[in-house]
Amino acid sequence: MNKIILPESEIQLLRQQKAKLIEILRADADFVLQHADARCLLSPQGYQQVKSCRIPSEKVTDLLDHVLQRGPEAAQGFLELLKEQPMQETFPLLSFVKDLQITTLSTGRTLFFSEISYFMKEKQLMTVARAVGRSWREIGRMGLDIPSVKLEQIEEDHSTHTERVFAMLRYWCTCQRDKATAAHLHSLLSREDWALPPDSIDFLLESD
Repeated sequence: MNKIILPESEIQLLRQQKAKLIEILRADADFVLQHADARCLLSPQGYQQVKSCRIPSEKVTDLLDHVLQRGPEAAQGFLELLKEQPMQETFPLLSFVKDLQITTLSTGRTLFFSEISYFMKEKQLMTVARAVGRSWREIGRMGLDIPSVKLEQIEEDHSTHTERVFAMLRYWCTCQRDKATAAHLHSLLSREDWALPPDSIDFLLESD
C-alpha cells in the first residue's frame, strides 16, 4: 500500500487530495454539502452559492474551494467529516483517507491521519458553547488568545450566538492541537471575570 507523507497542514492535505475527492464525492454532491453545512464549514453565503450549482463535479469543486478559503479550522473539520461512518459508507472509495500520513513539525513523528485525535469532541464543544453568554468575545480575546479579526470573521460568518461560540471553540482547538484537551479548556474558562458556572463546564474534567 502506498502511503502519502504530507506536511503538517490540513489545508495542504486537503488541497493535494482535491482532484481525487472531486471524482469520488460528485456521486452525491448534495449529501456532502448538507453534511458540511451541518458542521458549519461554510458561511451562509457560501452555502447558497454552492447549493445553486447544478453540475455535481462543479458543486464539489466549489465546496472544497470554500472550505479551503476559510482556513485550517474548516479544512480540519472537512477532513474529520470524511472519516466518519456515513461518509465512508456512502463513498467506499474514501477509505484511502485513513491511509494518508501527516508528519508533525512539533514532534517529527509521522502519523496515519486515522490515528490523529483532535482531543475535544464536537458534542463537548457544543455543550460549552451553549453555556457561554454575551462575554464570548472577551473570553475569546483574553481567555483563548484569539485575534479580534478572527472573532469578527466568526461573527460575520455565523448568524446565531451558539454557532459563533462553537466556531470560536473549534478555532481554539485547531490552534492548540495536542494542547486542546478538555481539562485545559476547563482551566481557561474558570479564570477571571468571565468564569463560567462550575456546573456548566465541570463535565470537561470527567472526559479526559
